[in-house]
Amino acid sequence: MASKSINVTDESRSVTKTIFLLAWPVFLEQIFTTLVSYADTAMVGSLGAWATASVTISNSPIMLINGIIMSLGVGITALVARAVGAGDPKMVQKLMRHAIMAIVAIGIPLSVLTIALYRLIPMWMGADPEILDTAATYNLIVSCGRIFMTTSMMLNSAFRGYGDTKTPLIVNTMMNVVNVFFNFLLIYPTRVISLFGLEFTMWGAGLEVAGAAIATSIGMTAAGLTTLWVAFFRKNEYRIHFRGSWKPDWALTRQIFKISFPAMLERLFMSSSGIFVTRSIATLGTVNIAANSLSLTAESMSFMPAFAFQTAATTLVGQSLGAGKPQLAEKFVRTTLIMGVILMCFTGLGLFVFAEPIIGIFTPDADVIAVAASCLRVVAFLQVPQVISWIYAGVLRGAGDTKINFYITASTNWLIRTLWSILCIRVFGMGLVSTQVVTLVEVIIRTALLYLRYRTGKWKSAIDDREMKAIQAES
Repeated sequence: MASKSINVTDESRSVTKTIFLLAWPVFLEQIFTTLVSYADTAMVGSLGAWATASVTISNSPIMLINGIIMSLGVGITALVARAVGAGDPKMVQKLMRHAIMAIVAIGIPLSVLTIALYRLIPMWMGADPEILDTAATYNLIVSCGRIFMTTSMMLNSAFRGYGDTKTPLIVNTMMNVVNVFFNFLLIYPTRVISLFGLEFTMWGAGLEVAGAAIATSIGMTAAGLTTLWVAFFRKNEYRIHFRGSWKPDWALTRQIFKISFPAMLERLFMSSSGIFVTRSIATLGTVNIAANSLSLTAESMSFMPAFAFQTAATTLVGQSLGAGKPQLAEKFVRTTLIMGVILMCFTGLGLFVFAEPIIGIFTPDADVIAVAASCLRVVAFLQVPQVISWIYAGVLRGAGDTKINFYITASTNWLIRTLWSILCIRVFGMGLVSTQVVTLVEVIIRTALLYLRYRTGKWKSAIDDREMKAIQAES
């Protein structure tokens, strides 16, 4: 698997071309991942609303745990990008070793924790007795593959930092294709299939939700093993070796956590707020739980360009500042914003016009379609402010200015989204759509606050270059 990294500080390329080179693999990755996720959701959804609810009831706490790993990846991405911009491949290798050490020190214990809490998590989330057993089974099986998922998440963060966005595209696409393939074999019983006028008997295990869990776990394992192979065996200047020092550099570790810890708190606050909102939604019944899950799945497709531009912004800013070119970083930000806003205008229009057909892909349940489509039409208006906020957040993360991201995100999530969503459901007796309206208001306010922080320019000096040079000298 050969993939060329991109040094974005090469000013012989146009700014637009550099952004495109970084963003298109992330965009394709999100497209393939989401399309396969759609197929996955549709396969489970074909069993009924109970199956969708069983698979999704634990999403918020699991996202909280995943968020810890993703936040560590923020520090790795920012510092790797900085080292690439400064022309220091040895520091990149050192950071990748620290990423693997973080998997051992943090990823494995968190995976064991999800196994230990496999039944308690859906209970805490208010799962109905009719879905508790299947939800617990799903959690237990998926948790067995979670350590490999954390491995791919951490190493993909390093790859993106040095400008390789193609490898995460390949790895995540493979993971999801493997997932769907085994879904096809394990969810359904043996049945007769008609294809191009021909009928044949297709073997199936008939494991239903448990089959979906096994398929997911196999996909995670394949992704984790592939990223490890890339890190150790793909020939490039950032390749790491088994030989050499694996002793933690505590000064570098402090730098990683200095950037990652606020991002971790941000994820924890966002995910924990999601838990409280999901618990409130659970009081609305199985149809609303399923509708909420399917609308979130559908809108994830719309956020793919936003995520691509955010990821590009993180690498662009990190490498530019590492090379001592803050003006180049600002130029990248302006162009990324223009490209993102134009694209998301069309995305929002598509969501608004085709809300029912999109939800209909995942479920035949008319009640679920009606509720989820109404949510999706509100989400259509979310697209432009969301991409702006994500790009500014990516800029601040690439610069290592994660503390202000935490303050802004935590305050708006809890004081606006969480508080008012709970009030709308539990106090005012409003439906699921009201939570989407609250989310729209929260994102607009968050976008304004992130913009104000960007305008100060303080993000340019968030990482102390003197400390990084001291670490490099000690190495």
